[in-house]
Formats: sequence, C-alpha cells, structure tokens
Amino acid sequence: MDTKDHILINGFKHILFEQEVYSPEKILLKSKSFYQKMDKRRSVREFSSKPVSKTIIENLIKTASTAPSGAHKQPWTFCAVSNLEIKSEIRKAAELEEKESYKSRMSDSWLKDLAHIGTDWRKSFLETAPWLIVVFKRAFEYDEKGEKLNNYYVNESVGLVSGMLITAIHNAGLVTLTHTPSPMRFLSKILNRPDNERPFLLLPVGYAKDPTYVPDLKRKNINEIAEFYE
Repeated sequence: MDTKDHILINGFKHILFEQEVYSPEKILLKSKSFYQKMDKRRSVREFSSKPVSKTIIENLIKTASTAPSGAHKQPWTFCAVSNLEIKSEIRKAAELEEKESYKSRMSDSWLKDLAHIGTDWRKSFLETAPWLIVVFKRAFEYDEKGEKLNNYYVNESVGLVSGMLITAIHNAGLVTLTHTPSPMRFLSKILNRPDNERPFLLLPVGYAKDPTYVPDLKRKNINEIAEFYE
C-alpha cells in the first residue's frame, strides 16, 4: 500500500515519521551500552584550558535543541561565551553571590550535605573552561507589535533541553558542571539579555584537567529510583 509522505491535520502539514527499527536483542544491547557510557558522566570542577572549536559547541546546542517543548515554542536561548573578559566578569559576579551563599544563605545542613563534594565559593572553572554555555528560559515572546505572546511549560521545556545538552556534552567526550549561582540575575546584565529571558543554568564546557579527581559517589540502584507495575 502506498504511503503519503505528508498529510494535513487541522490545516497543518504533518510529515511521515521514519523510525529506525531494531530487533529486541539490538535494542537491549544499545540501551545497555548507552547506559554504561552515561554512567561514566561526572560533574567536573577542574578544567583544562585546551580549546574546543565553535563548531563543536554549535553541534552540542543543536543536539540539545531537539528536545520537546510546550506547543513547540522552544522557549530557550543559549549564550555561548569564549571571550576571556566576559568569562572573567562572570566569574567575579558569580563568586560574589556564591561567597554570600556559603556565608549566610545556606543552612548548616545544606553545607554539611555539600562537604563530601569538596566545593566552595571559589569558581576558577568559569575562567579556565574554554566555553561557558548559559541557558536562558524565555518566559514569553513579543510579536511584531510588541505584544506579549505566551510560552507554555517553560521550566519543564528548559529542564529537558538542559538535560539533553549535558548528555550531548558527555557523548562528545567533553565534561561539564551544572552551575547555578543564586541569584543569577547578573548573567542577564553581563550578557545584555532582553527582559523576556531569565537565566536558568550555567555550564562550563571543555576537557578535564589532567589529572582530575572527583568524589567517589555511588548512584542509587534501580530498586531505589523506580517502581514497576506489571
């Protein structure tokens, strides 16, 4: 039977979905091998200054932006920074906020929970990493008349795109760290972002310094994170 390459639904073009179909055995193998690859992902705070090409960063961002979003509004902006002066400015502003957080904003229990990570308010990686990718969420849009247009499920959408970006970075053989200085309003000012954008996440991207040590963490096992209803 002939299959059309597209149809109209509610007057909008829908194209034929083409899926790669594997045997159950190959699906099992692929799911296991990708898990094993991602299980090696770690948050890294010690970066090499070894350069990473702009084209690689573009590919990572394009991969992330294949994430689903509410009504396909794609409510995100990625600001990729390699400029040394801007990175230095970001570090100074972030450390001011982080120093205050460690001094007075974080509870004793929070600081205790962070102790095994070995982190503090100093954020040298913000200058050392060849790239910083700042993910902004777009709270709304403007039309050509300057009227506000809604975006939907913005936090959920930007959370999804951020997860896919982290996955793409690890898959490419690079490392990153989820950095969320609080508050992050200084990023909007430094990067001169419009008023419909809010900073969501800052990711330094590059190679790990040689040698680099990370905490000896153990992930929860499947029985602790999932319930199966069969």
